[in-house]
Amino acid sequence: MKIRIAPLWRWLGLLLWMVPVGAALAVCGTAQVAVQVLGSGGPVPDGDRASSGYLVWIDGRSRLLVDAGGGTFLRFGQAGAKIADLDFIAITHLHTDHVADLPALLMGGFFADRARPLPLSGPTGGGAFPGMREFVVGLFDPKHGIFRYLGGFTDGSGGLFETPVTEVDASRTTPQRIYADARMQIAAIGVHHGPVPALGYLVTVRGKRIAFSGDQNGQNPQFARMIRGADVLIMDHAVPEYAGPVARRLHAMPSEIGALARSAGVKELVLSHWMARSLVTWDRGLALIRERYQGPVVSAKDLQCIVVTAAQDPRGK
Repeated sequence: MKIRIAPLWRWLGLLLWMVPVGAALAVCGTAQVAVQVLGSGGPVPDGDRASSGYLVWIDGRSRLLVDAGGGTFLRFGQAGAKIADLDFIAITHLHTDHVADLPALLMGGFFADRARPLPLSGPTGGGAFPGMREFVVGLFDPKHGIFRYLGGFTDGSGGLFETPVTEVDASRTTPQRIYADARMQIAAIGVHHGPVPALGYLVTVRGKRIAFSGDQNGQNPQFARMIRGADVLIMDHAVPEYAGPVARRLHAMPSEIGALARSAGVKELVLSHWMARSLVTWDRGLALIRERYQGPVVSAKDLQCIVVTAAQDPRGK
């Protein structure tokens, strides 16, 4: 007799991780500093999760987008975010589940009357992967781009805003400061994701530090040093402990996630990039993480809001 297990984990997912969407949106829109999960899934359509994407909110405005996987276009709108408010878009790597919705999100800015440039960052190329500049040119080059009718994104013409690209050396495994303004500072570092050029990010806002692992196998100790003492670490939990050699080259196992969080001394660990293979072993994975890391552990859900600095009470309390 063949037993189908997919319905079981889907129902468990609904029971364990469903949150009131309205409440999450309200919290992010009022916090001084918050990070919101747009997509907590991976490259497989496993239930109700969009692919990877995150927003950093500052004083109720969506200022930073990290990754833009499939489904984040919809979640961006559901979150109440605005393209006009974005100061920066940071891409960890060029797998489709991290970048597929980027053209649609940028196009949405045309209807938001955005004029100021929107800078992007992403890794250098290697092997089968282009660098971030080549990727953007491939999308929007006025003569040869896939979306050549949106060529104005390359130079700010045609009523579109320019999207200048910072290409970060993914082979460099020490931190690189890539962006700073009056609101936030962003550093990036090359991380190991098998043969894929990939980055991790650290965002600092008013002394608070939010770290994004991107997809990585946890084998660059400099990442843990860069994010030392971070208030929040969003970490991919895509594979179980018994994953095969290919998956282990790409992603950290639960024991490695716990060790990394402990080594970095992060104050809160948010697990994301869920897939069926990691959901069905969630209890075992959590136990392995908790053997090594004793801080708070959160299982990410789409549209969930993690408050880093709450709104000030108008009564001064």
